[in-house]
Formats: sequence, structure tokens, C-alpha cells
Amino acid sequence: MNHKAIIVSAPSGAGKSTLVHRLMAAFPQLAFSVSACTRTARSTETHGRDYYFLLSEIFKQHIESGDFIEWEEVYPGNFYGTLKSEIDRIWSLGKIPVFDVDVLGGLNLKNYFGKSALAVFIQPPSLKILQERLENRNTESPESLEKRISKAEKELGFASKFDTIIVNDDLEKAIEQLSSLVKTFIH
Repeated sequence: MNHKAIIVSAPSGAGKSTLVHRLMAAFPQLAFSVSACTRTARSTETHGRDYYFLLSEIFKQHIESGDFIEWEEVYPGNFYGTLKSEIDRIWSLGKIPVFDVDVLGGLNLKNYFGKSALAVFIQPPSLKILQERLENRNTESPESLEKRISKAEKELGFASKFDTIIVNDDLEKAIEQLSSLVKTFIH
């Protein structure tokens, strides 16, 4: 496989989506890989742009058919995954897919693509700051916030399995570091 891929992973709230959006704006040869999920769309999200929002039954049919490169049940009843057809779509455009995925999804993609991928772990400056960022989103109930923080603690233990770690304590500096890595990787 000579196609390249860029994987950006982080605990929820570490800033990976912001970094990926800025990266996409800077590199026209990149294309965002739209993940599939079974959760409900937020008011700011669009089917086919942010995620492919699928019913659980449909998602499970895709699992049984072997349509995913990787998938997981991130939270009970909430499945996320990368459809093979999405990667084929991006490569057919002559572009490099960029993945904005959780930590285990990122590791699964890294295993799948091997040396053809650049896998970057975005690390929050601290768990306390991560919690503040999640609270400031105003999208989490106290229970879901607690779940996300607990999950983040576990995910931080996987950081060393990625090709590189960027600590997102200064957004502009983090964007600069990510852009530099990507520029070197794609050229």
C-alpha cells in the first residue's frame, strides 16, 4: 500500500478537531475522513460532513459485512468506525485522508496502515484543563463528563504508542508543530 494517511487522536476535549480543521485549511491535498457513528447529531453537525450518523442496526450490518477498517463501541451503545468505502473515496480523489478519531480508533488505524500513516497524539496540558474544556463546551451532563474524564485518564496511557505527541497548551504552537510534521510526512 503506497497511499498515505494522517491520524490525529486525543482524549475528548484535547483540541484534536480544532487542530484538524486548521490543518485541512492549510493543506489542500488532504481530505477529512468522515467516520460513521450511532450517536445523535449535535445541532452544529451535518450527516456526511461531520459523521455518517447511522442507526445501530445499520452500523451492525456494516460490521457483519466487513465494511469497516476499524470500529469500536466507544461508550455503551455508541459505536464509531471508519468505513473502507470512505478511504477509497478519498484516495480516488488523489488526496490523503486525515482521521480525527479517539485513541483506540487511532491505534487501530495505525496498525492497519502501518508505515504509510503518521499517527499523532494530541495531549491536553493536564486532566484538570481537559475537564475545564469539556465543561466549557456545555454539551455534557455531569454523568457523561465523568465518563469522558475517566476514559481520558486511560487514554493518556496510550500516548507513547503513537509516532509523536503534541501537547496542546498553546493552540498556535500546536498547529505549527502539527503542520510541520504533516508537511515533512507528505513530501
